Amino acid sequence: QVQLVGSGGGSVQAGGSLTLSCAAFGHTNTDYCMGWFRQGPEKEREGVAAIDSDGSTYYLDSVKGRFTISQDNAKNTLYLRMNSLKPEDSAEYYCAADERYCSGLAQEGWDFNHWGQGTQVTVSS
Repeated sequence: QVQLVGSGGGSVQAGGSLTLSCAAFGHTNTDYCMGWFRQGPEKEREGVAAIDSDGSTYYLDSVKGRFTISQDNAKNTLYLRMNSLKPEDSAEYYCAADERYCSGLAQEGWDFNHWGQGTQVTVSS
């Protein structure tokens, strides 16, 4: 079925930037939602950003204006550009995909069907 491979994590100083990538294999549906989640130590997992197949985007309030989610359909790859990084952004980031639209997933508590492995992001002061 769908396989997701996330990458691009690393260590940066506050104010720096990173771009995460998520390659999708076996993902052929024309309708879908893809997103990024993160979880820090002793914290609950939270949704960071999501994008529909029609290009509609959704963002966590604390990352609006700093993070940008995008996709390259030709390469079957999802991206998360993170600018002006803060120490509180430090977490393990996960990409996810589902055959439903993001609006439907939001009503169901963002219960994505497919998940990739985490990639660590560490932001130092």
